[in-house]
Amino acid sequence: MTGPRSATEIERTFEFSPTGPVPDLLGVAGVTEVQVLPDELLDATYYDTADFRLVRARTTLRRRRGGRDAGWHLKLPLGGEAREEVTVPLGRSTVVPQELRTLVLSRTRSAPLRPVVRLRTERTVRLLLDGEGSVLAEFADDRVVGETLGADRRRVLWRELEVELVAGDPGLLDALGRHLLGAGARASARPSKLARTLEGVLPAPRPSLPRRPTACDAVTAHLHEQFVELVSRDPGVRRDAPDAVHKMRVATRRLRSALTTYRPLLDRAVTAPLGAELKHLAAVLGEARDAEVLRDHLLGEIAALPTGLVADSTVAGIRRELEESYAAAHGRVLVELAGPRYLALLDSLEQLVDHGPWLERSQAPAAKELRRRVLRSVDRLDSAADTAEAAPTPEQRDELLHEVRKAAKQVRYAAESTVAVLGKDATTFARRVQRVQEALGDHQDSVVIRQRLQELTALPGSGSFVFGVLYGLEQARAEQTQDAYAQAWQGFSAKRTRRWLKG
Repeated sequence: MTGPRSATEIERTFEFSPTGPVPDLLGVAGVTEVQVLPDELLDATYYDTADFRLVRARTTLRRRRGGRDAGWHLKLPLGGEAREEVTVPLGRSTVVPQELRTLVLSRTRSAPLRPVVRLRTERTVRLLLDGEGSVLAEFADDRVVGETLGADRRRVLWRELEVELVAGDPGLLDALGRHLLGAGARASARPSKLARTLEGVLPAPRPSLPRRPTACDAVTAHLHEQFVELVSRDPGVRRDAPDAVHKMRVATRRLRSALTTYRPLLDRAVTAPLGAELKHLAAVLGEARDAEVLRDHLLGEIAALPTGLVADSTVAGIRRELEESYAAAHGRVLVELAGPRYLALLDSLEQLVDHGPWLERSQAPAAKELRRRVLRSVDRLDSAADTAEAAPTPEQRDELLHEVRKAAKQVRYAAESTVAVLGKDATTFARRVQRVQEALGDHQDSVVIRQRLQELTALPGSGSFVFGVLYGLEQARAEQTQDAYAQAWQGFSAKRTRRWLKG
């Protein structure tokens, strides 16, 4: 059987009168030709958990018969209007394919998937072409019958218009949307046909931050945001999507940072074990991320060297070694994500977000308490920087600067967690400390890469010349990062940068 296929989908949906004529899109934003395709009859069964974990996470999983793209479709949010659609051939079985069950595991965990909705759609598709015959977008006119499949069955009928970008510029959607609105359409208030069918059945959405939040309100909102981010990055990590490991690792670290920063507000008997589990997951992800950074950086450095300086066989050997190192580290990530320890962590994080355990201090007004927590993390960063400055040897200074970097990251994450309450001052402060963190991150990368270069000299037939050149480049880079750190620290330590912390 053919494996899963993946594509990015950007579309907009509009409600429309059941009897209204189809709006004419010829001439709108470069559309010079409209081709009408034969009508399609689509019959789709949607799967979810009993408490609708997928649809609440803007994720849909369906088995659809009929039309040009019959099969199993999993749609995952990518941010904004974009979604990734993963497709598996239809087959005869109505059991969700294993590869798709794996991609939604971070959302479903132990909850079984079951049919929740059936959608039958009469669809007419119009291809919108430009003057060169390229398809800019697909315009679908859908007449839909939606039916819930639970104990409380309900049936709804409606008509909607859907525009999906193909090769056109994203601005095309804006122009087409304005034209459709002018023709009497209304922007859909529901994110999907599935959500419309389930209207009145889905649990109420999480409430927004109140106008005068407590520390508990603010920290809960931040923890929820990072938990959602961690879960949403899981499918990309499993599919080895670009930068997915990095983003999942960042979400893991932000969660752990929040538990550290807001330790006085929460019961440590619960948060301490969670912090340890997050540290473990970050370490597994970090091994793959470090291998990825090393591979991309060194191969980029080699590609930038003068032509003929490095033998092709040497480049191939280095590339093979770096690719194998990353593949092995990514394989260990996949093993971790398939295990009960990871799924138990997700369950515990969800429990934390939904139920605490909050201490009495968490009920204090958010602004004052959040400033106090950020200030404490700044004190620890200042102390680490002073210790590094007094290091007696370059080697010890490198080790201590790594600790400064970690402390700077803690401050940055703490400041960013307060932005919803404290606004622009917190954002500006976070950017200043981010410069410190990034300068020290570049420095630490140079330390690690020099160590790895020494190991790579053992590769058969590699020779030492190219590694000497690369080692020299990394030494020069390390010296530059020291200057960047000094400059970034000067901006971060300025009184005007820290004034907002006094309230």
